[in-house]
Amino acid sequence: MLTVLLLTAVLLAIGFVGFAITILIKKNGKFPELHIGKNKHLQEKGIGCATSQDKMEQAKAKKSHQFKQYTLLEKELNSL
Repeated sequence: MLTVLLLTAVLLAIGFVGFAITILIKKNGKFPELHIGKNKHLQEKGIGCATSQDKMEQAKAKKSHQFKQYTLLEKELNSL
């Protein structure tokens, strides 16, 4: 059991050292941007982050006042 834990700790340490070396060697010294909205290739294809697109659409609806908040009771009464 102790050997498995020791082996795991050594493998994790090697991984962290590898990431550190990668950051030091890279030109900007940063991790790559993994957010979909900032990926150049996906932007060229018109693909964006669903969360960001939803926030933008909600902001547009809020500005144009094209929404109305209903309570559950009002929805039930309107559907009858």
